[in-house]
Amino acid sequence: MNWVFRNLRTLLLAFILALGVWVSAVTSADPDEVRVYPQPVLLEIIGQDPGLVIVGNVPNLVNVTLRAPRSSWDKLTASKDQVRTVLDLSGLGAGEHTLEIQPQVIVRPVRVISISPQKLTLFLEPLATKTLPIQLEVRGEPAIGYQAGTAKLDPGQIILSGPQPQIERVARAQVELSIAGVRQDIQSTLPVRIVDANGKVIDGLTVNPETVLVNLPITQQGGYRDIAVKVAVRGQVAGGYRLTNISVYPPVLTVFSENPLIVNDLPGFVETEPLNLNGESQNVDTRLKLALPPGVSVVGEQTVQVQVGIAAIEGSLSLSGIHIEVIGLAPGMEAHISPSTVDVILTGPLPVLDKLTPGDVKFVVDLTGLDRGTHQATPQPEILIADIRVQSLNPGTIEVTIGPGQTSTPSPSLTP
Repeated sequence: MNWVFRNLRTLLLAFILALGVWVSAVTSADPDEVRVYPQPVLLEIIGQDPGLVIVGNVPNLVNVTLRAPRSSWDKLTASKDQVRTVLDLSGLGAGEHTLEIQPQVIVRPVRVISISPQKLTLFLEPLATKTLPIQLEVRGEPAIGYQAGTAKLDPGQIILSGPQPQIERVARAQVELSIAGVRQDIQSTLPVRIVDANGKVIDGLTVNPETVLVNLPITQQGGYRDIAVKVAVRGQVAGGYRLTNISVYPPVLTVFSENPLIVNDLPGFVETEPLNLNGESQNVDTRLKLALPPGVSVVGEQTVQVQVGIAAIEGSLSLSGIHIEVIGLAPGMEAHISPSTVDVILTGPLPVLDKLTPGDVKFVVDLTGLDRGTHQATPQPEILIADIRVQSLNPGTIEVTIGPGQTSTPSPSLTP
């Protein structure tokens, strides 16, 4: 026993040295690493009095920096629930409070280095509720000759909840509906806006429900009627041309008569004044008046915009024996093509085809970059008149043989 006491200091020193060696060995095999947790951690609020509500912005996510062995980091990142952050409001009443965020780490050994943010200052206010009727704010006027009826809102009131000071600022709950230019009943789901006495929107309140279904009937007044517009066409377009479309804007307009019976007896459309298309070969864009019966007038603009599309009738033309020209032949070379002519079928507007001459169409073969030998080539059209297209080419491919050109031998000269 005396020996133990005499050598206690030596034994303690040996133990500390052994422990240091062990710690060093373990640290070398599994070194500590300081990292920011890969994803922000959700901040959980606990212990809040149900009769109080938080006023102001409280961050939902917190960044946490940890120090842990490399093996522990594998466990930390294996699932999202290994690290938690908590804000405990237990026992707190109304007023301003500054609290520290409490980290909780399930994996061991881990050390929390820092939290961002570390502290939060928040305000707790008494929770209040209020029931308000919903007011409908109508913007604009329906189309001329129409009137709006009585709107129905479903539901007719909402329930608000939130901090008492904000609830006390609330003046009304409203929805806004635009009826500018409408001609039919409106059924729309609109968001509820909570405003103060000055019409400023109040945020941060819970609104139940958040939207309201609005039904507003729109009816046409007596003496007014919406009626379609029909273009009265006279004459025929030029020979070789056809009509592609006739459009009118507006396609429907409102007419009025002090005698509603006259309006009701209209056939459902009104014609424009005659539009003469005789001999036209181009598109027409014009304004026309309307042919209205006596006692009937148009509400608004007295003319309509009329657009007529006119296009040439397509046809085809067959040409035979068109000579093929050769271009791009290297110097000192000559080419033989077989066949030397092609037959072609052209399509395009009939008036243009009627004016076409053989000199307006030619085909060329470009031999640029081709060496001596036999090649297959496709003749390319060169048509001097626009809107003409090649529909068929016979043959589509020709044979081209390239070889050295023949040179003539000069005659010897005689010296006297």
